[in-house]
Amino acid sequence: MHEDAERCARAVRSKDSRFDGWFFTAVLTTGVYCRPSCPVAPPKVENMRFYPSAAAAQQAGFRACKRCHPDASPGSPLWSHRADAVAKAMRMIADGVVDRAGVPGLARALGYSVRQLERLLLAELGAGPLALARAQRAQTARLLVETTSLPMAEVAAASGFASVRAFNETVREVFALSPTDLRARRGPAPDTPGVLSLRLPFRAPLCPDNLFGHLAATGVPGVEEWRDGAYRRTLRLPHGHGVVSLSPRPDHVACRLSLSDLRDLSIAIARCRRLLDLDADPVAVDEQLGADPLLAPLVARAPGRRVPGTVDADEFAVRALLGQQVSTAAARTHAARLVRAVGDPVEDVGLTHLFPTPGALAELDPAVLAVPGSRRTAFRALVTALADGSLDLGVGADRDRARADLLALPGFGPWTVEVIAMRALGDPDAFIPTDLGIRVAARDLGLPGTPAALVRRARAWRPWRAYAVQHLWATGDHAVNRMPA
Repeated sequence: MHEDAERCARAVRSKDSRFDGWFFTAVLTTGVYCRPSCPVAPPKVENMRFYPSAAAAQQAGFRACKRCHPDASPGSPLWSHRADAVAKAMRMIADGVVDRAGVPGLARALGYSVRQLERLLLAELGAGPLALARAQRAQTARLLVETTSLPMAEVAAASGFASVRAFNETVREVFALSPTDLRARRGPAPDTPGVLSLRLPFRAPLCPDNLFGHLAATGVPGVEEWRDGAYRRTLRLPHGHGVVSLSPRPDHVACRLSLSDLRDLSIAIARCRRLLDLDADPVAVDEQLGADPLLAPLVARAPGRRVPGTVDADEFAVRALLGQQVSTAAARTHAARLVRAVGDPVEDVGLTHLFPTPGALAELDPAVLAVPGSRRTAFRALVTALADGSLDLGVGADRDRARADLLALPGFGPWTVEVIAMRALGDPDAFIPTDLGIRVAARDLGLPGTPAALVRRARAWRPWRAYAVQHLWATGDHAVNRMPA
């Protein structure tokens, strides 16, 4: 979108927050870059320059606006939903791959040379992988400076900087303030030591019912809970573990994070955003689905429905298998049994464990599961494939290959594969026409009742069929589609 200067200028003049993250506006006369919804008076069009990423604006010599904090705007839906190499690279950078494995490690994971990868990212984003990772480090540093009382040396290390000097230089360059000055602007110190209180922005509208209703209704005891109006769960992260509390607000999601290692901050935030599908573009989705006269009333009734995601794709795949042909309560019971058997314990009030790793599950005797023998065979095949790496469901996974690999496992049919594609792989076009709830909802609405006919009708909903699934499921009397009391 950044290449369409006229459209970008109109968005800036209207201060339309729906375009936050789609592009960034740099102002030649002030040397700052802003999000489209920045509250300051818009500059003259001839003084505007548009960039596809915050990193590109920073690399061009612009610093972040102190009013609108463009580095904290929602990410572009393109990087969440696209399946090409650039989108995969963006998701992997957000998940900390460059900080852990360097640019060569990112390139290897994507199947490119370092030079090819840099050329791809420069062409589409105006910045290479190092600049994109640096922009993420700067955002992590700002969060830690503003939300903790940590010494600056610890902030620098937790943000991924190699030295305090590099940390100081980057903060001054990006925010036009020293770290000390940035902290002085934050106001009162945090009220709970060790807990980070953050705001997760999103594109309005957002319908929280199916998001938080589903998470609360399907939560695994010990790993997840609903308490005091918030969804809480444990997180397994690259450098340690964490506990997050998420609660919906009118213009953001309140996020409270407790981490055993602050280097995991940006990764934890990225995973929470994927869990709640906060980088979706609800206006584009609702316009497409609302064009179908039979879906239009559902869209009008609950605009901004999201697709609940996951913080751990491997965990979700295991839970999807355990949920085959059983009630929600039975699926929670099966998962809780695994957690108690081989989950790693954590200290918290209310939560007790991290969900087990595939390696730990592969060593578990499947007889502990009170399921049919065929399901035990499928369980063993799944956790073994996840543990040895022959099945990749990570943020950089190829969705078509992942689908094929899942279908090759015993006990995996189209329903389970598409649910995993929808929730774990983040495919916005995943569709499950054989699902009983979908078929009943389709029949009641006057949509085709057979899977084949429904697939033909659903072509008009592409590439947002996963969102249509959420609307259809919501027509039934399902607790997962209602916010807990």
